[in-house]
Amino acid sequence: MVMNQTIQKYIEKLPASYQETVVDFLAFLLDKAEREQDVEWSNISLTYAMRDMEDDPSEYSVSDLKVTYR
Repeated sequence: MVMNQTIQKYIEKLPASYQETVVDFLAFLLDKAEREQDVEWSNISLTYAMRDMEDDPSEYSVSDLKVTYR
């Protein structure tokens, strides 16, 4: 709670236009944190889904592809 009060005190001292900038920056930081968390969860999910598959022979080969891109 101390951090919230400290932030609030600083924000209250700023002019309104700077307060808006702070809000925009906080929104940016929140979005960035959420994207990083999504990437982290995605990597964890992929790792979990692929576990124990390193030694399994692949059921498919390149010849099984219907479309190839170069």
